[in-house]
Amino acid sequence: MNKKRISITDVAHRAKVSITTVSRVINKATTVNKENIAKVEEAISFLKFKPNISAQRLARGLNSAIGLVMPGYPGIFHSFYAIELIRGIGHACETLRLDLVFHITNGQNPLNTNTVGGIIFADIIENRKQIESALSDGIPCMVINNIVEDLKVNYVAVDNKLGGFMAVDYLVSLGHQRISALTGNLHTQGGAYRLEGYKKALEHNKIPVREDYIFPGDYSRRSARIHAEQILQLKDRPTAIFAASDDMALEVMAVAIENGLKIPEDISIIGFDDNPAGLYGPVGLTTVKQPLFQMAEEAVKYLNGIVSGKKPALIQVVLPPKLIVRESCSARNDNPK
Repeated sequence: MNKKRISITDVAHRAKVSITTVSRVINKATTVNKENIAKVEEAISFLKFKPNISAQRLARGLNSAIGLVMPGYPGIFHSFYAIELIRGIGHACETLRLDLVFHITNGQNPLNTNTVGGIIFADIIENRKQIESALSDGIPCMVINNIVEDLKVNYVAVDNKLGGFMAVDYLVSLGHQRISALTGNLHTQGGAYRLEGYKKALEHNKIPVREDYIFPGDYSRRSARIHAEQILQLKDRPTAIFAASDDMALEVMAVAIENGLKIPEDISIIGFDDNPAGLYGPVGLTTVKQPLFQMAEEAVKYLNGIVSGKKPALIQVVLPPKLIVRESCSARNDNPK
């Protein structure tokens, strides 16, 4: 037989005060006299009453739910990017005792903002109207992984331009000049900015940007396989490849090995993400780490602070990427096979 759950009514009955008084004591209101506070605290202790966190927040005029809006795309639940964001957001919500409402969007459907105190948008991909609508409704919003320059909105992002620059500058430091780029989806800010970083690094090192070395991927292994075959068949084959995601870099590595090439002796490969899968391939993958888990955690903490009035109304943070050197890159081979 289940034990009866202790309610706020039971506490009020034992303390011989009203339910309103118990609620005020729980929410630390300053209008309750010391005698009643002592009675309520004794009753809570005796009955081992555990206040409902959501009820507490609502009593203070706060909503304990955070919305997460993520653009839908094929393989989302196999994506390191998506999984890390969900993991970081979930961990922060658990720590702060917040509920999480998860919404996968195609960018067209209206959002129900009545059930959440704030919304986190995981990037802006064809869903800008949803953000504009939420902002116009006065809902606190936080964008992850997108530096939003033309909207007054909070964001936590990584410096994708710097990340692309770091990857290519590192390859140049090893002596590479024929460097191919396998881009991410160029409709995403991450894809466009990493390509911009690639070009800036070449220009900085006085190396001409060759459009025939740039291949438009979409972060997926499928696109990487198609374009890797094309890259490896170029007459003036690159000695190094910068892939805009680790998934693509690992697929390029697989295609290169299938074609009888050695890594890094015949071709160097560098990725972007720091996906743990890069540790377990044929060769440890050199990559640029973007702090996805940290971005996600900080987004929740900042948004919760804004909702509760403890943080300023506008927070815009850009986190630095980090070069992770492993075994997939080496000095330039003058005569690639």
